[in-house]
This record gives sequence, C-alpha cells and structure tokens, in this order.
Amino acid sequence: MKIKKEFFLGLMVLVIVVLLIGGIYTFRKIRIRDSLIAQIKELSPRDIPPRTIEDLREAIRLYEELIEQHVRDAAQTGVYWKLLATRLQERGLHHEALNALERAVYYIPEDAYVHYQRGISAGIVAKSSFSAAEGNADAQEYFALSEKSYLRAIELDEGYSRPRYGIGILYVFEMNKPREAIPHLLRYLEISRNDVDAMFVLARAYYMVNNYQDALDIYDRIITTSRDAAKRIEAENNRQTILDSLYG
Repeated sequence: MKIKKEFFLGLMVLVIVVLLIGGIYTFRKIRIRDSLIAQIKELSPRDIPPRTIEDLREAIRLYEELIEQHVRDAAQTGVYWKLLATRLQERGLHHEALNALERAVYYIPEDAYVHYQRGISAGIVAKSSFSAAEGNADAQEYFALSEKSYLRAIELDEGYSRPRYGIGILYVFEMNKPREAIPHLLRYLEISRNDVDAMFVLARAYYMVNNYQDALDIYDRIITTSRDAAKRIEAENNRQTILDSLYG
C-alpha cells in the first residue's frame, strides 16, 4: 500500500511538472504572437491587426517602405560624413578627418573616393608630430591604414587613378616598397600621361630597384614633355647623377 501511494505521489509530481513546462511554453508562444500582432498592427493603415491577405500585403508594403527610407537615410548620412571629412582636410585637420571618414566608410563602404581620402589623411597623420611623439610603431600603423585604404579604393574602382598615384608616393617615400609602387605608377601614367610629378616618382622607384635605364628613359621623357623649366633642369640633374654613378 505504501509503495502504491509513493508511486501515485511521484506520478502526480511528474504531471504537475509537465503541465508547468507546457504552460510556460504556451505563455511564451502567446507573448511572441502578441508581440508580432502588435508590430503588424502598427503598420496597418487601419491600426488593427491584418485579417486578410490584402491586409497582410499592405502591412508588408508599408514595412518595405520603412526599410527603403532607412536605406536612403543611411546613404545620405554617409554623404554628410564624407562632406565633413573633406572640409576638415581642407583645414589640415586630418586626425578629425580620419574619424569622419571612418563613419563615412561605415555608411557607404563601397565608395572608392572615401577610401582614397582616408588613405591621404592616414598618410599625413603618420608623418605628423603626434605620430612622432608616439613613436615609430604608431606611425607605421597609420602608414598601414593608408596603404589599406588606397588598395581598397583601387579594388572598388580600377579606373580611379588617384589612389594609384597616392600609393605610389606612399611606397616610394614612406614604406620603402619601390617595386610595389612601379605597376601602380605605370597604370596611373597610362591614364594621366602628362603628369610630370608622377614621372619623377616613377623614375625614383626605378632608381631604387637599380633599374637605371628605365629611370633614364623617364627623365628623358620629362625633359622632352615638361613645359616647366625648373622641372626640366631637375630631371637633367637627376639623369646626370645616374650617368655619373654608372660611368664615373
């Protein structure tokens, strides 16, 4: 008799536990359902839960309009950050410009111009007194950000020439990577054939990798094409320096 009593007592406890679990599950389903109904109700033009297929379609349409508006707002916010960054750069405030450009990248990550501008500001910050005070590791971090930004801009728009010139300067004068600079500068000069400043950078890159003949050819090109007398004289002097080092 005692065993039967214990059995029925255990069975009762089990039933109560099962009922409690079922009740909790049902309560959660009701809460989720009510929450969904409330959200749909907010989107319903008649402020009541949609009861027909047409009502549901209308609620979906309104929701999609809200999404589209959010997308438009986000894109416009990115434009504002980009504009702010440009104004800050014009005033030489490149630390602040970098912060603005980070926000612009967040909103419009596939805008090649934003990445290019970030490459410019990061390179300038790397050479600033702030970076020098923080030590070489800090400067290298900004140079790495500059490189990453230029490369991303090129990846997004291969026909966009300015990032190629920017990374060419970065590789030649700051990161000691002249070999990596050469293809970018060559591509840039295919587009901007008469950019004498870029020719000087390319000639220097050739000189740094001991490709003296190509460096001489670039200096000859500057001498014959530039209308700037000072730049022609500079090219002639650089050309003579190479010849002197080769032939004494």
